[in-house]
Amino acid sequence: MQEFNTLQQWIVEDKCRLIALLGMGGIGKTALSIKFAEHIQNEFEYVFWRCLRNAPPVEDMLLSLLQFLSNQQATEATLPKDTNGRISQLINYLRSSRCLLVLDNAETIMGGGNRAGQYLEGYEGYGDLFRRIGEARHQSCLLLTSREKPKEFVVLEGEMLPVRSLPIAGLPETDVREILRVKGQFSGSDNDWQLLISHYAGNPLALKIVAGGIQDLFDGNISQFVEFLKKGLFVFDDLYDLLEHQFNRLSKAEKEIMYWLAIEREPVSILELREHIISPESKQKLPETLRALGQRSLIEKTAHGFTQQPVVMDYITERLIEESHQEIVSGEIKIFHNHSLLNAQAKDYIREAQIRLIVKPLIDKLLVASNQMKLENRLKQIIEQEQQKTPPKPGYVTGNIVNILSQLKVDLTGYDFSHLTVWQAYLQDTCLQQVNFAGADLTKSVFAETLASVTSVAFSSDGELLATCDVNCEVRLWEIKDVQIRYIASLQGHTNWVHSVAFSPVSSSKPEGMIASGSEDGTVRIWDISKGECIQVLQGHTRRVWSVAFSPNPTDSPLGGIVASGGDDCTIKLWDITAGKCLKTLHEHTEGVSSVAFHPRGHLLASGSGDGTIRFWDVAGGQCLKILEGHEGGVSSVAFSPDGSLLATGSEDRTVRLWNIKEARCLKIFQGHVGLVWSVAFSPDSNLLATGCEDRTVRLWDISEGNCIRVLDGHTNRVWSVAFSPILQNGFGSILVSGSKDQTVRLWNVSNGSCLRTIRGYTNWIGWIAFSPNGKLLASANEDRTVRLWNVADGKCQVVLKGHTHQVWSVAFNPNGKIVASGSEDRTIRLWNVDESRCTHVLSGHTSRVWSVAFSSDGKTLASGGGDYTIKIWDVDSGKCRKTLNEHASLVWSVAFCPTPASALYQEGILASASGDRTIKIWDIHTGECIKTLEGHKSWVFSVAFSPDGKMLASSGADGTIRLWDISEGTCIKVLQADTKLILQIAFMPDLKKQNLPPLLVSGTDDRKILIWDISQGKCIKVIQGHNAWIWSVALSADGKILASGSQDETIKLWDTNTYENIKNLVPEKPYEGMNITDIKGLTQANIATLKSLGAVEFGREEQEKDSL
Repeated sequence: MQEFNTLQQWIVEDKCRLIALLGMGGIGKTALSIKFAEHIQNEFEYVFWRCLRNAPPVEDMLLSLLQFLSNQQATEATLPKDTNGRISQLINYLRSSRCLLVLDNAETIMGGGNRAGQYLEGYEGYGDLFRRIGEARHQSCLLLTSREKPKEFVVLEGEMLPVRSLPIAGLPETDVREILRVKGQFSGSDNDWQLLISHYAGNPLALKIVAGGIQDLFDGNISQFVEFLKKGLFVFDDLYDLLEHQFNRLSKAEKEIMYWLAIEREPVSILELREHIISPESKQKLPETLRALGQRSLIEKTAHGFTQQPVVMDYITERLIEESHQEIVSGEIKIFHNHSLLNAQAKDYIREAQIRLIVKPLIDKLLVASNQMKLENRLKQIIEQEQQKTPPKPGYVTGNIVNILSQLKVDLTGYDFSHLTVWQAYLQDTCLQQVNFAGADLTKSVFAETLASVTSVAFSSDGELLATCDVNCEVRLWEIKDVQIRYIASLQGHTNWVHSVAFSPVSSSKPEGMIASGSEDGTVRIWDISKGECIQVLQGHTRRVWSVAFSPNPTDSPLGGIVASGGDDCTIKLWDITAGKCLKTLHEHTEGVSSVAFHPRGHLLASGSGDGTIRFWDVAGGQCLKILEGHEGGVSSVAFSPDGSLLATGSEDRTVRLWNIKEARCLKIFQGHVGLVWSVAFSPDSNLLATGCEDRTVRLWDISEGNCIRVLDGHTNRVWSVAFSPILQNGFGSILVSGSKDQTVRLWNVSNGSCLRTIRGYTNWIGWIAFSPNGKLLASANEDRTVRLWNVADGKCQVVLKGHTHQVWSVAFNPNGKIVASGSEDRTIRLWNVDESRCTHVLSGHTSRVWSVAFSSDGKTLASGGGDYTIKIWDVDSGKCRKTLNEHASLVWSVAFCPTPASALYQEGILASASGDRTIKIWDIHTGECIKTLEGHKSWVFSVAFSPDGKMLASSGADGTIRLWDISEGTCIKVLQADTKLILQIAFMPDLKKQNLPPLLVSGTDDRKILIWDISQGKCIKVIQGHNAWIWSVALSADGKILASGSQDETIKLWDTNTYENIKNLVPEKPYEGMNITDIKGLTQANIATLKSLGAVEFGREEQEKDSL
C-alpha cells in the first residue's frame, strides 16, 4: 500500500513525467502497475498500457501509441519514418492531453549482463524516448516497470525532480502466508516464517517456487528448511540462482516442456504442445508433466493455456540460447534437435518475437568467437553429420539451421538438405535456387506462394474456406482452421485479371457450394468447389466485370440461384446460374458499376458506380427504387449490414458513408483514410465496419459511435479487399482478412489488431524496359524490387541491381548509357552507375509510387511522374529536385522529353506528361510552365512518346486509342483505334526514311498483343502474339532492328523488326529455380504445384539415376 500511495503522490500531486517501478522478477510490479492504472484512470484523458515482453521495436511501439492518442488518425504512411520525429509527435500529444502511459517489462529491451541500464542492439531508441519524455515539459506521465534501471534515470531523477524511481518491496508476512496456504500445509514458528520471508525478500514468485521444495523435501516443515538455510544450503543470490536450482531438479520431460513454453512466448494448449514434442514417452506423460510444473509454480495456467511468468520465461530463454550455442560448438546435439527455435507456422507477431529474442541472440553469441564464414561451415558440418545417420533421426536440427542461415542472409544456392527432416523452416522470403530437398520431410515448413496482387477475398458461409482472386487470372481456395491457412486449389480459366469472388449460400441442392468470379475479360464464371471445375461461363458484359455477388437465398428457393454482376459497361446483370442465362440487365448508371451487394433477405440489390451514386434495385422486377447521393467521387464499394438495416459505401472521395436503408438517408460519414476506399465489410454482429484503402491501411470503425477504433498497418500497397470471417475462430474471436496489391493476404485479430498470419506471394512482372544507346544492354524494371541489365546478344542477365524496397515500375538509360534511372513503388528514384553496378543517388520527394522516369537529351536532367499527381524535375549530377510540376488532377503515368526543339517557338527542354485525369500536358521545364493541355482521351492516358524528329507526339490510354498530336499546334491530327481496352505503352520506330519505310509506331496492350501501326495510313499493319498476359512495355533498339516487349507473364521477348519473329526470351530466375523436390514429404500436392511454378523441379527415377552418375 505504501508504493500505491507514493505513486498517487508523485503522479497526481507532483505531476511527475517519468517514473520507474523497479524490483526483481516476480515481485509484483506488473500487478501493481495494472491495479494503479485502473485506480487512477479518471485523472487522465488517455491511459495506454503495453507489455514489452516480446521486445517490440521502438518504431512499432510508437506507431501503436500514436495511433491510440490520435484516435486512430495516424498511420505508418503519415507518420515520420525516424524515431525522433515520432517522439516529437508523441510529446505534442502529451502536452495537449493528460496521458498515462505504462510500459511493462522494460527489462526485455535491456542488454543485461555487464551492460546494466544499457539497451539491446537496435533498441537504443527507447533510451531516446525515456530521455525526451523526462526532459520535455508536458502534463503527462510515463510509468515503466523493470528489473533494472534505464541509464537515463541516473542523470534525470531526483527527489524533487519530475523523474523518479520507486523500488518495490516484497510482500508482508500475512500476504505471504495467504499465498502459500493454497500450496499446501506448512508448519513453523513465527520466527521461521519471518526468516523464510526475509531471505527471499518477500518475493511471491520465489516463495511459491521454494514452497514446492519445502513440501517435497521437508513435508511442509519450514523449521527444517530454515535449518538448512542457516547451514548455507538453499542460499541464492537472486531469483535466477533459485530458478537454476529448481530447473536442475526437473526431469528431462519437465525441462523439455519448460523450453517449449519459453519458445511459444504466450499461452499454449496441451494439444499444441503435444504436436511439438518428438518423444512418444514425453507426449504420453504431458498431462502429468504439466501438473508437476504447476505444483512447482514454474508455469501458470490461463484461460488460453499454459505459460510462464516473464522472469521464468527470460531465464529459460537465456538457458535455451546458451545450451543451443554450446551444442552447435561441440556438435553434441540434444536440445537443438528436440526444439524448434522458430515456429514457421506461428502467428506473425510470435514468430517475429522468436527471431528477435531467440534466433538473433543465438547468432550474435555464435559470432562472438567466430566469423560468418566459419559459422556457415560449422552449420554445414552438422548438416552432413545428420545426413550420415542411418536411418535419419526426425527432429528440428536441420530446420533450426536453415532458419539461422536464412537470418544470416547466407546464399543457399546449391545447399544439400536431401533426405533430412526440415521441420518448421520459414522460407517465404528466402531464395532457394538449386537447393536439394530430395527425399526431405518439410512438415510445417512455410514457402512463398504464387500469389499475385490480391484483388478480392471472400469467406464461405461456414468460415472454413477462403477464396482469393488476383491479377494473374486465378481464383485460389484456402482452408482456414484455428487461423492456420492451407492452400487447397487454383481455379483457372479467366484470361485476364479477376476482380471479384463470392461464395454461394448453403443449399440443399448444392451443399458443397459454388464460387462466382468476375474478370477483366468481361465474363462471370461459376465454379463447383468440390470438383474445382468451371460449370458456367456467363457472357454478356462488353467490358470488364468489377464485382459479383450471390443472392443470399438458396438455389432451390424463390429469388435463389441468382448472381449479380457489375461491369465497366455501366450495367448490372442478374444471372440464372442454373440455366446460365441473363435474367435482367439494369442500365441506369452512367459510369462503370464498381460494386454490387444483395440485401440479407435477397429482395434488394445495391450498386455503387463511378458516377458517384448508389442505387437500390428491386431484384424481382429490376426497377431502380432509390438513388443515394452524397459522395464527391466514384463509389468503389457497397455492403449491407448482416441485420439488413444499414448500407456502407466507400468512395474515391476518401470517405465511408453509413446509410439508413429504410429512409435512404446518410447517418454518418467516416473520415480518416487518405486515399480511395476500395472495400467495406461489416462484422457478423453488425457492430463493426472494416475498410480497405489505397493508403495501405485497414481501418476498423465502431458503427454506433461512428469513430475509428483501430488502424491495421502492415500492408505495403493498396488494400483492395477486406472480409470478416462469419464465425468466431477458436481462441481468437473475430477474424478479418485483407488482400492487397503487395501480394499478401493477412489475417487479423480484430480484438487487439495483431496480424496473425501473412500469406506472402511471389510473382515477377516486367515493368518498363529500355535499351542502352548502343543497343548492347537492355534494362528491365521488375516486380521483385530489382533492376536487371540483360546482355542483348546472348539473352543472359548480366547484373541484378538491388536497393529498392518495393516493386520497380520504370527504367531509363541516360544518353551516353553510363547511368540507369529507376522509379519504384517505394516512392524513390535510384540512379545506377552501369559500369560499377552500384547506386550513386537515391532521389526522394514523391509521396506515392514513381510510375515513370525520363532523361533529357543532354542527360543533365531527369523527369519523374508519380502517383502523387506531380512531375518532378531533378538535377542528375547533384540528385536534387529543381522543380515540382503540380497541375495534373490524377496520377502521372508517363513522362517523355522532346528529343529536339519542337519548333522555333520552343527551346530545348520540352516535356510531355500523361495522366489519369485524361489529359496530356506539355511543359517548359526551365520555367515550370504548362504550355499546352491536350484533351481528347475518354479515360486514363497511360503513355506518351515523341516522334524521332520531335514534331509529333503520340499518346495511348485506357479508351483503346492512340492519338497523334501536332506538337506545335497542340491539335490531334489522327486517332488510331485498337480492338482492345488498354494500350499500356507506345514507342516510335527510329527514323526509317533512309530505308524508304513509312513511319511506324509500336504499342503493347492488355490483351497480350503487340500492334505495329503505319502512322501515315493510320492503321494497324501487324499484330504480334506470344505473351500470355498484359504487355506493360515496348522498346526499340537505336538502330530499329530489335523490338523488345515486357510482360506481366514474367518474360521479356526480343523480336526481329524485319520478320517480326521472336528471336529470344529473357526470363528472370525464380526464387526456387532448380530446387530439387523429388520425393519430398510433408507437403500437399497443391503445395508441390506451387513450388514447381516458382521454379522447383521433380525428377523421375531415370533422371535421378542419370543425375547420380
